[in-house]
Amino acid sequence: MLSRRAVLRTAAAGAVGVLAGAVGAREIPHRLGLDRPPVAGGYAAAADVLDSVRHASVAVRYYVETTEPLVAFTFDDGPAPHWTPMVLDALDAAGVPATFFMVGSQLERNADLVRGRMDRHAIGNHTWAHDDLATLDLNGVLRSLQRTEDEIKRQFGRPVSLLRPPFGHIGGSTLLAADRMGYDVVLWSKAMREKMYHNDPAGQALDIVESVRPGSIILAHDEGDDRRLVTIRGLAAMFDGLRKRGFRMVTVPELIASATAAGSGKQ
Repeated sequence: MLSRRAVLRTAAAGAVGVLAGAVGAREIPHRLGLDRPPVAGGYAAAADVLDSVRHASVAVRYYVETTEPLVAFTFDDGPAPHWTPMVLDALDAAGVPATFFMVGSQLERNADLVRGRMDRHAIGNHTWAHDDLATLDLNGVLRSLQRTEDEIKRQFGRPVSLLRPPFGHIGGSTLLAADRMGYDVVLWSKAMREKMYHNDPAGQALDIVESVRPGSIILAHDEGDDRRLVTIRGLAAMFDGLRKRGFRMVTVPELIASATAAGSGKQ
């Protein structure tokens, strides 16, 4: 004879099976609310911890407002053995500066790949282990970012002022942590479309060259699978095409500074 608990388990399993058949296995977590971060975590309102607020606002940038023909290339998730050296080689060959949003644990493991090669480039914080900050409370976000900042300072001896949250996910705790640590949050206005242009570096390059506008921030990666080759093999063509359009490649801090100077009337 079946117990009441066994009957309920069977009924629940049957319901999930019906749901899977109706909407597909990939939709189940969303329909059941299993993909929602905790209310007391990343999506908590700033008022929950007002003592942590140090400024009236935090900068979150998709692009920079400027009429100057400037564009910033950014690379996330490294440094890593496969692609970071190739990206740096392409940047060196073209004399282009970029901004690398580094994962702290990756830097700890692979510092030799970038040591002595970052002088012209900017470095930002991309968490310790590519953490989804929108699912963490304030202390969790602070631990991840501080550990990464400490590693960047240890390896390069330079301050950190930029944060890119993995996946572009931003919760209230992320903004509070950025405020406390003095970071600008940097997202992007244009991303590489490596799936669309798989095995077509020329197509990927043309997409970037034709779509960039003054102040654009471009998202790329120097870690991951071999889709990254589509971007890396197209970098030289991107740089050449943008220069022919009159663009100059700069780091994100340089891009921000150029807009600030223009807004204040400085030349």
